[in-house]
Amino acid sequence: MPRRILIFDTSILCCLLKIPGKDTAGPRDDRWDHDRIAILVADETKQEATFVLPLASIIETGNHIAQAPGDRFALATDLARLIAAAADANSPWAAFADQDDLWRTDQLKTLAASWPALAAGGLSIGDATIKDVAEYYAEAGFAVEILTGDAGLKAYQPTTPALIPRRRQ
Repeated sequence: MPRRILIFDTSILCCLLKIPGKDTAGPRDDRWDHDRIAILVADETKQEATFVLPLASIIETGNHIAQAPGDRFALATDLARLIAAAADANSPWAAFADQDDLWRTDQLKTLAASWPALAAGGLSIGDATIKDVAEYYAEAGFAVEILTGDAGLKAYQPTTPALIPRRRQ
């Protein structure tokens, strides 16, 4: 079975960090909040899933923190801990450097060429880059799930790669 990769969207990070005004996400019948995410994180950590923090999620969550009421320093410190964990590849976080290929010139040109059509369909450039992160890990053979309260972004979640049976020798 392929190893699981969970990609954290901004909406889920905001819920996890309990950012005031952004602490719930998703439709009523599939509501995300801090408790639901904390349980999922604990369960997936036990199952040795890997968590991915896309650059877009970092930037967007940081923007929400900077505009949030309350203790922005504490919220920023909590996000900074997650960023440092990803930068250092502290389990269960994937190394942030794994995403370096997505920011090369050729990949940025691909994003520039493909994003206008995605934007016409309502997908933000941040979500387009999260979609690219998901596809990057799926192409590497991982089972990928985008954790998001946004059905539009969830629709771009890659399908689980098919297992290819091995022949007995």
